[in-house]
Amino acid sequence: MNYDVVIVGAGQGGAYAAIQLRQLGFEGTIALVGRESEPPYERPPLSKEYMLGDKAWERLLIRPADFWEGKGIDLVLNAEVVSVQPADKTVTLQDGRTIGYGDLVWATGGDPRRLTCPGADLPGVYGVRNRADADAILADLPNVERAVIVGGGYIGLEAAAVLRKLGKEVTLLEVLPRVLARVAGEELSAFYQAEHRAHGVDLRTETGLEAIEGTDRVTGVRLADGSVVECQLVIVGIGIIPAVGPLLSAGAAGGNGVDVDQFCRTSLPNVYAIGDCAAHSNRFADGAVIRLESVQNANDMASCVAKAITGDAQPYAATPWFWSNQYDLKLQTVGLSGGHDQAVLRGDPASRSFSVLYLKNGKLIASDSVNAIKDYVQARKLVEEGAVIAPDDLADASRPLKELDRIS
Repeated sequence: MNYDVVIVGAGQGGAYAAIQLRQLGFEGTIALVGRESEPPYERPPLSKEYMLGDKAWERLLIRPADFWEGKGIDLVLNAEVVSVQPADKTVTLQDGRTIGYGDLVWATGGDPRRLTCPGADLPGVYGVRNRADADAILADLPNVERAVIVGGGYIGLEAAAVLRKLGKEVTLLEVLPRVLARVAGEELSAFYQAEHRAHGVDLRTETGLEAIEGTDRVTGVRLADGSVVECQLVIVGIGIIPAVGPLLSAGAAGGNGVDVDQFCRTSLPNVYAIGDCAAHSNRFADGAVIRLESVQNANDMASCVAKAITGDAQPYAATPWFWSNQYDLKLQTVGLSGGHDQAVLRGDPASRSFSVLYLKNGKLIASDSVNAIKDYVQARKLVEEGAVIAPDDLADASRPLKELDRIS
């Protein structure tokens, strides 16, 4: 089998790359290779609307199942690429089949980071990365009274909110001093900790995990202090490991992900990488090489690659933005707050509608808005221009952000 473009990874980024190629008039052959048996679907709702039953499976599909054939995009499902031969311009699947490519787009994302403690492989211990994970958790829930969630990032907090809504007792363990420590300032962490506790979550920070107890399946978790929390379900949300092994083995530059240039090209000829697995220099991080794990980044990189393949190469320069839904709270983030030297609170967290604005050397670099859509929309433009505005003005919630004076 030979194709003009082979896309490895049938998630958000891979699917959007194929869609964009067709929208840009690309008439060559396209194959979309995915490990799962499902056609491309959205993953973020798995830990939220799908588990709650608010979204049926069909509504998670990125396009209707018959869309792909209609666009001449071959879905190669239940298939995993285990090696890349850049000299021959071929990839090899786990069953021994080889597929030739003109251009290769690597959009594999990552696999959930697993616990390494005793008992980590017991039945009842899950990550939440694909439909099979979510379905297995849902199948277990009728027999679950208490769940333990390991990790206080977005996945862990969203899972906690869902399980509380489903009536389960929840203990959340975070080894760091606060939740969301890697992605948000202290004000936002404190707010979400208080919210989850108010909703009945037994949220414990600075709490390490020694082992998962059980014989046939999980019955509890043993903490670093020797105490045991009884449970029938453990959800692990401690990050992902970029799925780039075959590319690195083929000689691509990288480490924590695969390195790409401003056009999402790897160091291998005719090989691109996009989404969670692509390490790139980002201007919103002062040019540091980072990976961004978000739907927005996957889509924007997919568009960048589609343009490059169709002869209209444009550098990737998208503004990072993210969102998280927990209970009745909608968090919208723009920019990257890492490295900020000042955080300005705008509004009153007690009202459950406020923003935290992050500054570095006086410039606005990021904003977290909770139930404050106007702040989010207006902060986006200010972050993109690196606006310098007096902190006291930023804190004045009576004045729209877009009307604040810049400091020249």
